[in-house]
Amino acid sequence: MAMMRLRREDPRVVGSFRLHRRLGAGGMGVVYLGSDRRGQRVALKVIRPDLAEDQEFRSRFAREVSAARRIRGGCTARLVAADLEAERPWFATQYVPGPSLHDKVAEDGTLRAAEVAAIGAALSEGLVAVHEAGVVHRDLKPSNILLSPKGPRIIDFGIAWATGASTLTHVGTAVGSPGFLAPEQVRGAAVTPATDVFALGATLAYAATADSPFGHGSSEVMLYRVVHEEPQLYGVPDALAPLVRACLAKDPEERPSTLQLSMRLKEIAAREAQGLSEARPPAQRERIEQDRPTSRYPQRTQRVERSERVERTERLERRTAGTSMPRPAQPPRTGGTRPQAPRNTSRTNGRQGTKPGVRPTSPGRRPANPRLLRQRIIVFVVVTLIVALGIAAAQQL
Repeated sequence: MAMMRLRREDPRVVGSFRLHRRLGAGGMGVVYLGSDRRGQRVALKVIRPDLAEDQEFRSRFAREVSAARRIRGGCTARLVAADLEAERPWFATQYVPGPSLHDKVAEDGTLRAAEVAAIGAALSEGLVAVHEAGVVHRDLKPSNILLSPKGPRIIDFGIAWATGASTLTHVGTAVGSPGFLAPEQVRGAAVTPATDVFALGATLAYAATADSPFGHGSSEVMLYRVVHEEPQLYGVPDALAPLVRACLAKDPEERPSTLQLSMRLKEIAAREAQGLSEARPPAQRERIEQDRPTSRYPQRTQRVERSERVERTERLERRTAGTSMPRPAQPPRTGGTRPQAPRNTSRTNGRQGTKPGVRPTSPGRRPANPRLLRQRIIVFVVVTLIVALGIAAAQQL
């Protein structure tokens, strides 16, 4: 996670925590890296001044912080402390080292099916604990998932709920991340745990393709696609595509539960890690790799190119081993000539008069040695040059 120096307007101490760096800023406030007296590091978020003056916001924020305190276990950043009565309310969560899923994919490219399934299984298990505590995240997306050395962690609890970031705060307006909002959020309907399942499906699709399943565009266009169009899962591995599509169902009742999702993703991760999943047919896989933009899939394209180079080299070696080198013209030998074998005019394996793995040799004659032929040619050229130089010198005399 990128860190920036503190600005002049930034506080240096909040509650019992000393602030060291800026971790980021969003529509609700600024996140700082802080530490307590024991050296425990935290991610501390201070709410914006204008939101701090909104009493409705304060009351809703207080209810969410109370619910977040009940979350135990799972892939979550644990709530450490909060002050709801401060002039600018704040809360601190456990600091999670590591890049976000968004940054990881943007910098290193798409993840393999086994990696996507493993991350999804851990996140689903974390959401089970979140939902059991009576909390719905409402803003699950790649930038809110941190990849720590101990596994993925979900962050930014409380903000989406407290600010209504996934509901219609004004007529015709939805606040949140359009590519990861569920249809019921766009319509302003009640959110449920199935809302987080939809966002998780969109997040897994992003990890596998480096793109939202609803493409790009303005907020209005994206929200329309979420409600009325089917997701585009082109590039999602076959082992994951059916499950991701089920998560992105328009009807919340048709989506799998977080428990079902966790169990299924664990099975897929184990099978993919052992290499037991069914692979795509070669023709289909080659067509997909050719159609993908190379800039968005650098690792996958490099692997395909290396594989093609190896295959071409192996074919060239097999052809070289199966065919003889051309023979230079030789003067007829005294004592008669040997009958030559009839020349095969059929075209086999793209070469005329040869069959793969068979050297066309005359009866009773040894196959030509390529090294010996090269030596003979070199001797012939050298002798010719010497004779030519001798004739030229004699003419000058």
